[in-house]
Amino acid sequence: MAITYEWRGDIDSASVEALHAEGFGHPPQDIDWLAQLRRHSLGWVSARDEGRLVGFVNVAWDGGVHAFILDTTVARDRRGHGIGAALVSAAAEGARSAKCEWLHVDFDDGLEPFYFDACGFKRTPAGLIGL
Repeated sequence: MAITYEWRGDIDSASVEALHAEGFGHPPQDIDWLAQLRRHSLGWVSARDEGRLVGFVNVAWDGGVHAFILDTTVARDRRGHGIGAALVSAAAEGARSAKCEWLHVDFDDGLEPFYFDACGFKRTPAGLIGL
């Protein structure tokens, strides 16, 4: 398994949506991921194994010093091999290169070991309003 990682590389919207649907448990939708990413994101990282998209993370930002990890997902048959942590590491490097000072993440219960232990995020107080 020789995984390659690419910051802001070309992606196929259908492949990203299929991976996202698998990772987040919803039916695939007709989403133009590339247009959405180009319009709203600082960058994104794709992970590929022999051309197959096996991981993805989106890095949104505020246009200044804050970047935000969104949509971290790894193909079910590739989980547990460090791909997710490598995606987040590459996302952090991309944000750092863009002169961001902070990388934020929020996540579902049960993902604390991944984000805190494997990726190195620190616990912080935060707030949320459900809309």
